[in-house]
Amino acid sequence: MRPAAPLLASRAVAEPLIVPVAEGREPRPVLGYVMVMTAATLWAVNGTVSKVILTTGLSSLRLAEVRSTGAFLLLALALAVTQPEALRIRRGEVPYFILFGVGGLALVQWFYFLAIHRLPIGIALLIQYIAPVLVALWARYVLHESVRRRIWLALLLALTGLALVVEIWSGVSLDAAGVGASLGAAGSYALYVLLAERRIGERDPISLVCLGFLFASILWAVIRPWWSFPSHLVGEDLSLHGHLSSVHLPVWSLMAWMIVLGTIVPFGLLVAALRHITATRAGIVAMLEPIVGALVAWAWLGESLGGVQLVGAAIVLAAIFLAQSAR
Repeated sequence: MRPAAPLLASRAVAEPLIVPVAEGREPRPVLGYVMVMTAATLWAVNGTVSKVILTTGLSSLRLAEVRSTGAFLLLALALAVTQPEALRIRRGEVPYFILFGVGGLALVQWFYFLAIHRLPIGIALLIQYIAPVLVALWARYVLHESVRRRIWLALLLALTGLALVVEIWSGVSLDAAGVGASLGAAGSYALYVLLAERRIGERDPISLVCLGFLFASILWAVIRPWWSFPSHLVGEDLSLHGHLSSVHLPVWSLMAWMIVLGTIVPFGLLVAALRHITATRAGIVAMLEPIVGALVAWAWLGESLGGVQLVGAAIVLAAIFLAQSAR
C-alpha cells in the first residue's frame, strides 16, 4: 500500500490541468505515466514484503511507524547533505504540512490497517481505490473544472476490473466499521494526491515528501512511543515464506527494503509525476498496484489468480490505456 496502501493508495479537464512547474520545464506525460506505474509496482511488491515482516508479531501500526520514520530520516539526511535549505519550513507552510503529513501520508496507512483487520485485504483495497473518483468529483464540483467523459469511462472500467480481481460477489459479509475505515483510506489517499499536486510547483518532490513524513512520524511517535518498541525483533532471521520459504533474511534488511524501495522511491515518483500528469490520471494508473500485487502474491506466496481475476486485470489495463489517451 500505500498505504497501504493501504493504500494507496494519486484531473483531466478540457484544458489539461498541470500544476505550475519551474520555469523552462515542460510537462512530459509519458514520463509521468512511467513514474506512476513504477511507483505502483514498488508498492505492490512492498505489500508482500510487509506481510512477511508482520509474521514476526510486529503490529501493523508499529510497522507504519518504522516506515514513516525511516523514510523521513533518510530523506532528511540526503537533503541535509545536498540541499539543506530545502528542509526549511516557512511559518505559512506549517498548516499545509500538518494536513499533508497527518491527513494524507499517516492516515492513509492508519485507515488501511484498521480496514484490513475487519475486511479481506482485497475488498479493503478495492474500496480504497475509489480515491480517483473522489479526486475527479472534487475537480468537477468543487473546483468547477470540466472533466472529460473519457476519464469517467476509464474510472468506471477500472473499478469494474478491480471488482472482478477481488471477486466482490463471493459472499463476503462486509463489516460496517471496516467499510468506514476503507472509505477513510480512500479519502486520505485522495487528499494526499490533491495536496501534493497543488504544492509541487513550489517545492521539489523530495523535500515535499520528506517534510510530510516528518509530521507523519510525529503522529506515530505520539501514538506508539519509541521507548516501547520491540527492538529485539529487528535482528532476527525470518523466512520469506511461500515459494521462498527456504530463504532467510534478517528483519532489518526487509525493513530497509520497505523504507527505501517500498516508501521513499515510490512516494517520490508519484509526487514527481504530478509535474507531468494530473491527479486523476495518476490515480487511475496507480490502480496497477492491486493487479501487480496479485501477481507478486502468486509468484512469491503461491496465491492463485483465477480466470475471472485475469479478465479484471485486463479491464484495468484497458482503463489505464484509455486514461492515457484522453488528452
